[in-house]
Parts: sequence; C-alpha cells; structure tokens
Amino acid sequence: MRVLFVASECYPLIKTGGLADVAGALPLALANLDCDVRVLMPAYPGVVGHLQNVEEVAAYPDVFGGPGRLLAGETADGLKVLALDVGHLYDRPGNPYLGPDGNDWWDNTRRFAALSAIGAAVGRYGVGDWKPAIVHGHDWQAGLVAPYLLAGPAEGRPKTVFTIHNVAFQGICGRADFDTFGLPSSFYTPAGLEYYGYCSFLKGGLVFSDRLTTVSPTYARELRTPEFGFGMEGVLNERANVLSGIVNGIDTRAWDPATDPLITSNYSARKMAGKAICKTELQNRMGLRVDPDAPLMIVVSRLTGQKGLDMLLPNLEGILQRGGQLAILGAGEHGMERAFVDAAAANPGSVAVHIGYSEPLSHAMQAGADAILIPSRFEPCGLTQLYGLRYGTIPVVARTGGLADTVIDANDASVRAGTATGIQFAPVSAGGLGFAIERLFDLFHNKKVWRALQARAMAHPVGWEDSAPDYVTLYRDLTTEGV
Repeated sequence: MRVLFVASECYPLIKTGGLADVAGALPLALANLDCDVRVLMPAYPGVVGHLQNVEEVAAYPDVFGGPGRLLAGETADGLKVLALDVGHLYDRPGNPYLGPDGNDWWDNTRRFAALSAIGAAVGRYGVGDWKPAIVHGHDWQAGLVAPYLLAGPAEGRPKTVFTIHNVAFQGICGRADFDTFGLPSSFYTPAGLEYYGYCSFLKGGLVFSDRLTTVSPTYARELRTPEFGFGMEGVLNERANVLSGIVNGIDTRAWDPATDPLITSNYSARKMAGKAICKTELQNRMGLRVDPDAPLMIVVSRLTGQKGLDMLLPNLEGILQRGGQLAILGAGEHGMERAFVDAAAANPGSVAVHIGYSEPLSHAMQAGADAILIPSRFEPCGLTQLYGLRYGTIPVVARTGGLADTVIDANDASVRAGTATGIQFAPVSAGGLGFAIERLFDLFHNKKVWRALQARAMAHPVGWEDSAPDYVTLYRDLTTEGV
C-alpha cells in the first residue's frame, strides 16, 4: 500500500520534538509491513544535503509567491523523502518555526498552507509512477491537506488520515490570510475551518479528514473533554466514531543501550555494568558530584508549564536533602530557564542544567541516569519515558495521556507480580510529584527491587512493532470501505 506522510519535520533531517521521531521511524516500520511510504516535508537548510540519490520530480512555477520544486531522495537508513524546495518559504536559518527573535515566523500559516497544498497535489496526481492511496497528515501544519483535496473533484482523490500529536497547537490565522490560500470561501464556516472568527488549520484536519488518530488511547479520550480539548472537544466528540488512539513507538535501532554509539559504555538488561560507567561519565560531564549511590534524576524536555516543570522546583529541596541529584536538558519559557539555572548555581555538584537541546547529550543522559521525571499536565503520548524504559532509567510520570498508557506503576501488587516498569502519580500537582519522588528514593535504596524494576522496564516493548500494524489495519479498512 502506498502512503504519503505530510509532516513539518522528520528525524534525522530536522527535529524540534516528538513529531520528527514519529515521522522518521513509523514509515520504516510500515515498510516492514508492505507499505511504501514517502514523507513530504519542507526542504529547510541542510535537509537536501543529508539525502542520497536526489532527483527533481516536479517543478511549480508559483508556490505562494515564488517558484518551487519537489526533490525525491532517501536517508542513509532508507527513509524515502519528498523535500519541498521553496526558497522564499523555507530557506531560513535556525528553528523551522521561529525567527531570530524567538517568535513565530510572521508567515508560518502561509508556509504550511503551501506544504498542505503540495501534499494534496502529490496525493491526487502522484509523482512519476508513484501515487498514494492514503495521505496521512501530521499536526496543524498538514491540516489543510484534506480541504485542498476536497476542493477538487472526487475522481483521483486519495483517502485521508490526520494525526493529532498535540491539540494545543492549532495553526490560527485571520480571514485575510485564508483568502490567500486558494480554498473556496465555502470552507470558511463554523462547520469548517472557521474557529471563533479565525481560521484553524488543525480544525481543517479534524473536520475534513476521513479518519483521525492520536498518539495514545488515553489522550483520545481526554481530547473529548474541556480540560484537554483546548476548544476542539466539540469537533472531536462529533467525530468520535472516526477517532482512534494508537500509542507511539520509538526507533529501537537508534535507541538501544547495547549498541548506542553516543554513550560511553554499552550495556543490556543482563549486563548492566555499563550503565554505572555511563552514570559516572554523566556526572563528570554535567559537573555533578561523582557518587554511584546518589539517585540521579534527569529531565529532558521543553521547559514549559505544559510539561509541569514548575512543579519540580518546590520539590528540589527534598531531592537534595535525601542525597539526590538532578540534571536538566531543555529550553522553553525564559522564567523557568532562569529558575533552573539559578538552582544549579546555588547547588553546584547536585544540580546541573544545559539550556538547549543536544541529541548526543540526550542519549548520554538516558544511559547515565537512574530515573527520568515527566510531570506533564497533559501529554499526548510522550517519547522520553519510552527512551527511559529502553535504557533502564525509571520513568516517574504524571497519570495522563500516553504516560498513563505506557508506564506500569510500581505499586505493591505490580512489584510483587513483576510487572511494574515505573512510577505514576496523581493528582498532577507539586505534592503528587513530591510523593512520587519519595517512592522513587525508597525503591532505589532497595537494590533487589530496583534491579528487577530496571530489568522489567528494559523488557517492556517500546518499538513500533505493536503499533505499526494498527496503522496498517486503519489504512486497509479505509481503502476497502464500500468495496
């Protein structure tokens, strides 16, 4: 089956978050299930240079104010990519969404309307002799794919799937911008793209796509409530019959402590000595006190209120009083960055902060830490807890979204049964997180229980092997409807 992914980022070509990991790993897993997947994405600076066997497969004289072309190529691991090369829209330095001032590019909706429009064109006409049966859009940047397809004739129109990775990002613009997108005005209604006087790309994907998915069963239920729906719960309740939750997986080749080239010493659940070596290396690297008996907790996250990291600050004193250490990798809200930087300055050897993101450091932190803290107020799926499981770094997670679906709480019953893989906490509050951290200390100091917990975590399936078949079933059901 031929499937076109439309996504604004894709690892290893460019990454700002978990969407890139999914767009890069899921197509390879689907390829093992006889799906031929191409990923359409913008040709940001550096993208084409990391592709092999590049050729031009289409040229467009006018893509929202300038010429463009479509380049086909593949990554070193065989991921097939269609890179949309439109210089006036995508040839910009740094973050794909943010300008040098840290704010959204002024024309982001135009940039991703172009991505959606070309996604619809490739879906309808194909490239060369390749034409998809399914166009699968991801997040608001691909939200106009289905409207563009529906604006044309039914003949030749592929089926559409739209995945919500985070409903909080909705692609909002004004009516004047909508009028430049080339869509019929009939789409700008309360039953269509109009959203409280504005146009929402996300709503376009939700309303007009044939099937909707999100990245965990719990998040699929949460989305239909005012607490988590961010204003889209009404639409999602109306379309509940076509909405499903499929848990994300991770690329278990890139994230494997037994073979990971980015860590100091490889290890496995049976031979854990390398993890202790990685811990010492991480403590040295981050300027922490070298102490194998100090529980070392990490955060690898955007530093935002959504991620709940403001709840960590009042728990810092308790962590340090019990001899714990904290290492943080991330960037986000300036005030939160400042608070953690100040905490590191006040507690040298016990707290370390790296503002920004580094893939090699992320691997080193997962390998060297004892636990990873993920206190998100909402979390569609989350990937860092899956990396933690894979590396025997015990996840401490809020009981929400995909975190609740992927981590088995180490309560007395699950510890006795040998099924526990981490710690969940509720309510999602500073107090709830503090109690979870106390539980973590108690488990860590019971070495027999801790080693069993690590072994079970590392044995927990976190790859795409369980989830990719669910997408194939969805695609097949969609393409055989009415046949």
